[in-house]
Amino acid sequence: MLTYVLQLYVFILAGFVGYSIITRVPPLLHTPLMSATNAISAISIVGALVVAGSRYSRLASILGFVAVTCATINVVGGFIITDRMLRMFRREEKPAELPPGEASK
Repeated sequence: MLTYVLQLYVFILAGFVGYSIITRVPPLLHTPLMSATNAISAISIVGALVVAGSRYSRLASILGFVAVTCATINVVGGFIITDRMLRMFRREEKPAELPPGEASK
């Protein structure tokens, strides 16, 4: 029982710390932060694969499969959004301007 209370305490504390960190990050740094969280989400995929591959019970395998699927969707979606955000910072290349006499030729 004490273990569950301790795990719940750590989960709630992690939620508050995560919320306070995210709210203090300036918008310019959201893209690198999102990339880092995508990398951290890969850890959840590994954990889900371990659970899905274990032979504890059929329910554990099904829940592991669901966890792998959800974590994969999270990582892929995060990378798509990160790529979209990075495109917002790219400069558009302007065509080279020709000298005034060259344009009429």
